[in-house]
Amino acid sequence: MRSFLSHLECTACHRPFSAEEVQTVCPTCGKVLYPRYDLEGARRAVDPKVVAGRPRSLWRWFEVLPVRNPAHIVSLGEGDTPLLPAPRLGARLGCPRLYIKDESVNPTGTFKARGQAVAVSRAKELGVRGLVIPSAGNAAGAMSAYAARAGLPAYVFMPQDAPEANKKECSIAGARLELVAGHIGDAGRASRARAQELGLLDVSTLKEPYRVEGKKIMAYEIVEALGWRYPGAIIYPTGGG
Repeated sequence: MRSFLSHLECTACHRPFSAEEVQTVCPTCGKVLYPRYDLEGARRAVDPKVVAGRPRSLWRWFEVLPVRNPAHIVSLGEGDTPLLPAPRLGARLGCPRLYIKDESVNPTGTFKARGQAVAVSRAKELGVRGLVIPSAGNAAGAMSAYAARAGLPAYVFMPQDAPEANKKECSIAGARLELVAGHIGDAGRASRARAQELGLLDVSTLKEPYRVEGKKIMAYEIVEALGWRYPGAIIYPTGGG
């Protein structure tokens, strides 16, 4: 398998950047960097039937993911979640073919496992020494679990009033958890200070290029499950967007 990752591109000013070194946000405008791929090359190289026959996880789609060497994949079995028909709810809503993508069966219980699997894998491949995240819950739990799987130090900054279950999830996975008086913005400031102090990579929402790559595979899975047809609409609740 070969990744067709080409480069990174700023989503605002479209300036290109190398994908072969650690990047955070665009140094020119401060906006998010997204990976770009040679999609024509991937289309020529990959047969959907081959992808369908690979072991079930989001990593079946290796050619359009940013990790270069499969040996650097950090996985707990994320992805390939079921697309469940919901006929009774669909009938109530006037939508005869309604499906629900059940992301709760991911390793840490939410879709955040997808993004952290890819972000941590790429961070490991690029030689990152440790990870940090400000979070009120699920993202921190996922990062802690995947950092543990990768053998990387993990630092979590969480508001004091975050749910106890999320605090315990991080601690059980071995992350260094620090509770911050205030809201998620205060946790973010403390997180950025620690990242600068210790040379850590901040893997919070919109601060690095690769979490979105794990999440995008939901779209590939949906279209594949529908027989390579696009749904009329996807309803997707977001926080960071």
